[in-house]
Amino acid sequence: MYQTISVNTKNRIIMVDITSEVQRCVKEAGIKDGICVIYVPHTTAGITINEGADPDVCRDVLEKLAELVPYGRGYHHTEGNADSHIKATLVGSSVTLIVEDGRLVLGTWQRIFFCEFDGPRNRKALVKCISSGQ
Repeated sequence: MYQTISVNTKNRIIMVDITSEVQRCVKEAGIKDGICVIYVPHTTAGITINEGADPDVCRDVLEKLAELVPYGRGYHHTEGNADSHIKATLVGSSVTLIVEDGRLVLGTWQRIFFCEFDGPRNRKALVKCISSGQ
């Protein structure tokens, strides 16, 4: 069984810190040691781990993605969100983290970010915690 985190995005392109919600899922799953998989079942959104202490990091990431994959620039996909699909592909749709002593193992500055590329929308991230059985 997996748990669902609801993410209601406010902008077309935004990175939303969902670390606390994922940690809550780990706690509710009741596992001590294992792994936690976070999966985004959307083709125009993604998930990544990056620095959360300085908001300019997210800003830099989003600006560079916009530079690499600009909005509305002669794509074959004609629904107006082709750039969103490409950005989601570059970022990826899942991350896997280690769980130790009931806590996510993250670096000092690391946070988990839901990446919206075609908002605002009501989205979700799916969280599956798997115990190592030790």
